[in-house]
Formats: sequence, C-alpha cells, structure tokens
Amino acid sequence: MAETAARRAPQVHEALVLRTERITPHMVRLVLGGDGLASFATEGFTDHYVKVVFPAPGVTYPEPFDMARIREELPRDQWPSNRTYTVRSWDAAHRELVIDFVVHGDQGLAGPWAAAARPGETVRLLGPGGGYAPDPAADWHLLAGDESALPAIAASLEQMAVGARVHAFVEVSGPEEEQKIATPDGVTVTWLHRGARPVGEALIAAVRGLEFPEGDVHAFVHGEAGAVRELRRHLRLERGVPRERLSLSGYWRLGKSDEDWRAIKRDWNAQVEREQGA
Repeated sequence: MAETAARRAPQVHEALVLRTERITPHMVRLVLGGDGLASFATEGFTDHYVKVVFPAPGVTYPEPFDMARIREELPRDQWPSNRTYTVRSWDAAHRELVIDFVVHGDQGLAGPWAAAARPGETVRLLGPGGGYAPDPAADWHLLAGDESALPAIAASLEQMAVGARVHAFVEVSGPEEEQKIATPDGVTVTWLHRGARPVGEALIAAVRGLEFPEGDVHAFVHGEAGAVRELRRHLRLERGVPRERLSLSGYWRLGKSDEDWRAIKRDWNAQVEREQGA
C-alpha cells in the first residue's frame, strides 16, 4: 500500500457519519454515507481499504482538497495525517460504507475519533485500494490475522463460494472480542484468545499446528508485521506455498506509530524478502 511516484493519486471522497455502533468492547463500527460517496466504487476485492484523513489542528485546507497541493504549498507540520482502514462492506445501492475501528481508550488517532464520532460529522477518505479476493478455483483457503485484519477476513468469508474449504484463524484479546460472521455452510472461525501472551503468538502457533489439506491453497495473512513475517517464513519456506498464492501484509508494527511504520514498511518488506527469498 506504499505510495509511488507513478501511481495515480487516490480519489478524495467526503462522507457523512450516518450512525455508529460499539460491536465489541474494543471495536466501533461507523456507517458512512452522503452525496460525497457518489463516485465511490469497489472492484470486487475483499480487502478494499481507504485512508481516513485527519486535518492538522487549526489548519484549513484549500478546496478542492488535494494532497499533492497541500504537500507542495504547506509546511510538513500542517499536513493532514491519515490512517488506513479496511472497508468492511460497501452498499452501492444505499450508498453506505461500513468501516470497523479498533479502539483502545485514548490511544492513537483514529480509534478515539471513531469512538467519539456522532451522526452528521464529515470525514474525508482517500481511495479505495485493494488486491485480494478468495480464488474460487483454489482447493482450500487459509485466512489468518489479528483484530486489524478481522474486517477483511470477515468480508472474505462472506464472499466464499458455497462448499469452499476454509481454515480461518483470528487472534483477539479475549472472548468478548469475538464477532458473528455470516459464513457458508460448514465454515467456522477459530477464535484465538491472546490473553496476556504477546501479539501474534497464538496465531503463529495455530497456523503452524494446522494439518494442511492436500491441493492448492490461497492464503490471506495480515496483521502485526512481526507475526506476518514469521508466518510468511513458515508458509513459503516450510510449507512451500508459492508466492503468488499468498496475500501478506503487516498492517501495523508493535512498538511503532502508524507514521513510523509506514516510513520504514517498504524497506522492511524488502529486507524480509531478501532474507526469506522471493
């Protein structure tokens, strides 16, 4: 999801908060809508994401909103911040966009904002992007991630074909963070309760302990970068899963702010590929 000079600038949308819901103690759901989403469109992926834009305090930006112009004309400390979130669902007919936010008290930027958001507020979004959808031709599917990947995993499960063979693992802090997900008959989610263990430990153990079915696997493994790195090594080097059958991304990095992680993410990923082989 890193920006490149050749990449087309993401489209800007201004949405209204329609309603909010606390779906678990640490997950808040925002339903966004309004005329500002008239040109919003997804492309069939289940990991679509948008960047939620947060203005710098006290700064008014020129209209129409243009990130390139802002970065050219304003000092860096006046640039808006943005946070990347998965599209939980998009209803084009009713023009409703659902995004789930992990909230841990007043930690971070997006979580506290989402927890305090009220109907009628406006928010700018950039995107959407995306690149994964379950391949119906695969013999089976592996979905694995923590809370940050849960919206994409849930969206993927809801799009699975009837009869699909799926192993889905989601690590959350405890049983109170489990969610109801509509899945095809016979597909269940294995919820892994972290408790006091380090983030990713339970997820890594579950995937390592899985007896892999025969045949072609299509895998989606996203979440904390250190855990994704370990699972990438396991799947590529120990299980022999081809690179093209893996969708992997470190959505966040333990001990790093969002800005710090995005600043090093490309180089970090390149180093991991060098270490583990392409």
